[in-house]
Amino acid sequence: MRRGAGTAVAALALLAAGCAPALMKLPAGAGTPAPDATDAFIDATVACNAVSSISAEIAVAGAVAGRRLHARLLAGLASPASARLEAIAPAGQPLFILVASGDDATLLFPRDQRVLQHGRSAAVLEAVAGIPLDPIDLRATLTGCSLAAPENGRRFGDDWRAVSVGSTDVYLRRYPRESKWQLVASVHHAAASSGSREWRAEYAGFEAGLPRSVRLTSAPDDRFDLRLTLSQVELNARLGPEVFRVEVPPGAEPMTLEELKRSGPLGNRN
Repeated sequence: MRRGAGTAVAALALLAAGCAPALMKLPAGAGTPAPDATDAFIDATVACNAVSSISAEIAVAGAVAGRRLHARLLAGLASPASARLEAIAPAGQPLFILVASGDDATLLFPRDQRVLQHGRSAAVLEAVAGIPLDPIDLRATLTGCSLAAPENGRRFGDDWRAVSVGSTDVYLRRYPRESKWQLVASVHHAAASSGSREWRAEYAGFEAGLPRSVRLTSAPDDRFDLRLTLSQVELNARLGPEVFRVEVPPGAEPMTLEELKRSGPLGNRN
């Protein structure tokens, strides 16, 4: 095994114990037409659409490709399309630093002096964590948002609505004690033309209209099942361009995306 191979796996602290909780039970069937679904969608996304930047500490637990994971990340995301993720170690340097602007990403493993430069953002994040998200999609996913216009509103009783946003079904729920709608789940359906596969996001622990608990799962194929808990959240602070740059040491050894896939959570370690 080359030096640095398996780093992404080590960085996520393997072998956490415990069983995953059951998925949220979403309404089944076609429902009935709901003229008020668009209004419910706007109500549910007004807070997240006001977020231009977010920084947070994220506790990650779950599994990717059958490997149990536990990690602590520092995240910073800013519009229009910038992201920074650091995997924090108990002491010393970060285990990895991922920065992305638009569709250009750099991933540095400071302890191993290895770096992947100018990879596609979604491909790099998928190799590290199993989820193919670019910076725009990552910010929307962490804030429980949906950026496109909804259509095909459906009603499931008094307290559930669903809308379609492209190939994604978005589920809205209004709890009996509250009048405000919340976006509680998004099911991203497979798109044969792009080679993507189905996955879903679930949201809970809302504060000021934004979730503090996010679950990302690729059920039924079990590629990933991650539970994210956000804390130390700061909204709409200025995150300058320097946040989304990383100093690459002169002697850092280049890494390819294929090497990362083989050594990361989705690859095999042989």
